[in-house]
Amino acid sequence: MTLFPPSTNSDYHGSAISTWALTLLAMLTIGPGGIHAFLPDGGSVVIAGLDISANPRLIVGVFNWLGATQIAWGLMLLLISLRYRSLVPMALLLVFVATAINATNQWLLRFEPTPHHPPEMYANLVTLPVVLILLWISMSSNASKA
Repeated sequence: MTLFPPSTNSDYHGSAISTWALTLLAMLTIGPGGIHAFLPDGGSVVIAGLDISANPRLIVGVFNWLGATQIAWGLMLLLISLRYRSLVPMALLLVFVATAINATNQWLLRFEPTPHHPPEMYANLVTLPVVLILLWISMSSNASKA
């Protein structure tokens, strides 16, 4: 047993666009993860515009934890897009589920009007339909080979 099993790229028959889009999604996950994990405020003030004065250690700690999970998730997406393409449809489905949960919480369940909204709130609204299209073409056997 090795850390990285053999590539499954030859088993993938969906669109190459979906694989490269998953690579982009991976990078767009790793980047913010680095911000949350390594900025002194985790991006809570300088990006999200939050007032963290009530409990800065807790809030920054949560942002740091989020960043660590984003980096790990992004690395998994990157590995799938580059080496294990037979998992691209499943990865896109999971990206859709995570994004749908975030968007639902941000816009419908927990939204409180503030003068500043983090960029992800808007990005999630764009990501949802795009990921659905990518998922559909990743499962199309008539799509161009990856």
